[in-house]
Amino acid sequence: MANEIIITGFVVDARGRSGSLDARIKPVTSKAEFAGRALTVRVRPWDNFAAHLALDLIEPGDVLMLTAGGFTQASVIGEKYLGMARNKGAVAIVVDGMARDVSNYDEIGIPVFALGVIANSSFKNGPGEIGVPISMGGAVVCSGDVVVGDRDGVVVVPDYLLDTTAASLEEVRRKEDAMFKAIAAGGAKPAAMAAVSEDAPIRYVD
Repeated sequence: MANEIIITGFVVDARGRSGSLDARIKPVTSKAEFAGRALTVRVRPWDNFAAHLALDLIEPGDVLMLTAGGFTQASVIGEKYLGMARNKGAVAIVVDGMARDVSNYDEIGIPVFALGVIANSSFKNGPGEIGVPISMGGAVVCSGDVVVGDRDGVVVVPDYLLDTTAASLEEVRRKEDAMFKAIAAGGAKPAAMAAVSEDAPIRYVD
């Protein structure tokens, strides 16, 4: 599941219609599609020391999941950090906080999602935590969880849900493909959706 680009909407449907991070965490790079395993980091406001120590722990294919608790007054990452993370094998960075130096991010080449952009920089004093469960964008994220992203946002699949989500994903794809084909052929509503509509508790007033 982590080795291919997956539509986040399909993943959400496959894991029970949930799992997406807060909509305010948006791509600040042109490239938004990624999939990989989470490496979690918690930093405190105005400090990104733990994020820099985490660079030494990145394994190829990791997604750095950095939470600053939604703090928006100083950036957690910049262009040099992004380049170092890429060089270690990170496939994306997701920040529940701010980024800076974003004009050069596309040249570095890996997706970055953040709450926003600000020029203020962080100190490097600590404390912080790496590899611990974190609360990020309304979701719990643990190191090793699968994380996927695209223009619709970032979705987390806990490791314990990976097998069932992967199995359900194939069925979701099959149904979605069938619906797209029906719509492309001129159909107004797929048969399954029409059947659900028949007994829907909806009042219509003309």
